[in-house]
Amino acid sequence: MLEIKSLNYLSIHLDRFIQNRLWLKVIIGLILGAFLGILLNPSTGLVPQKISSELANWLDLPGQIFMRLVQMIMIPLIFASIISGIVGNTSENLKTFGLRLLIYFVFTTAVSIIIGTLVTLVMKPGEYIFSLGGFPNSSIETPISSAAPNIDLDLPNAISKLIPNNPMESMLMGEMLGVVIFTIIIGVAITQLQKDTARPIIRFTEALQKICMTIVSWALILVPYAVFGLMAALLSRTGIDIFLGLGYYIGVVIIGLAILMFFYLLIVLVFAKKSPLSFLKAIKEPQLLAFSTASSAAVMPMTMKTADEKLGVSSNISDFVIPVGATINMDGTALFQCVTTIFMAQAYGIEVHC
Repeated sequence: MLEIKSLNYLSIHLDRFIQNRLWLKVIIGLILGAFLGILLNPSTGLVPQKISSELANWLDLPGQIFMRLVQMIMIPLIFASIISGIVGNTSENLKTFGLRLLIYFVFTTAVSIIIGTLVTLVMKPGEYIFSLGGFPNSSIETPISSAAPNIDLDLPNAISKLIPNNPMESMLMGEMLGVVIFTIIIGVAITQLQKDTARPIIRFTEALQKICMTIVSWALILVPYAVFGLMAALLSRTGIDIFLGLGYYIGVVIIGLAILMFFYLLIVLVFAKKSPLSFLKAIKEPQLLAFSTASSAAVMPMTMKTADEKLGVSSNISDFVIPVGATINMDGTALFQCVTTIFMAQAYGIEVHC
């Protein structure tokens, strides 16, 4: 097995943000931003529309810089993290849990989609927006046809396209699944090299990880200001009624995520034989930081450290599973996208059937 440092040691870049309660600063930024946004909204008559629009553009700036910084280093960080996880494992280890990991990823993603669909169809958050006349400039033409849509599912072709024929294009387009598969193939190939040949690649990967986490720590400094500005800009541009409808939609997402979390805790109780309360206590720090950054990939070092030191997970497993899971097993994102799709259909008056 080739020797490579675990990503755990990079958690030092994140520790100070936990100690400084970044999550609390984010909540304060949300509240203050909402208050300022309401004051700047032209409907209040306190600020002319032109000035309000100009201020909103400037308030957006910290948030745009933060998101671009995180997006800029996300692919290099994921690339380096997956390579590290694969190179640090033997081929026997990968064969042992590789298939079971794939089944788990598919199963939990399917469960999250089902939960998102059911919660949205029951609570109908988009119908409130539609009752207000829909979103501004939301007139669309919906073709009405009694015939069932013709869906041509070419499964073999879809599977073959999972392997990118141009990895650089996948990186430029942000196609994360293609990037992850390319990285896994490269990582497995590196394990077949002689140690002397692979050593420079491993040192480069470790350096790339450290560079990415340094940039992440810079970006996290902006988080409270980014949240404050984005919330203020949003409310200054959005009518109060529409915002209340969006609040209901956000509430539906949170309810769906709560149900999904209960499902996870059930898995922890039944299969891991671990108390859900002690599990939640152990993962508190990475969860709070992930909430603050809205990115599970950005807090991977702390997640790995928690898995190894507080949950007793072998580093051979966590170093591979966490980077891969943070990129292709984003169940919360799957639920969110499902809720959003149905919500938008309801807001535009499009009937959704299951």
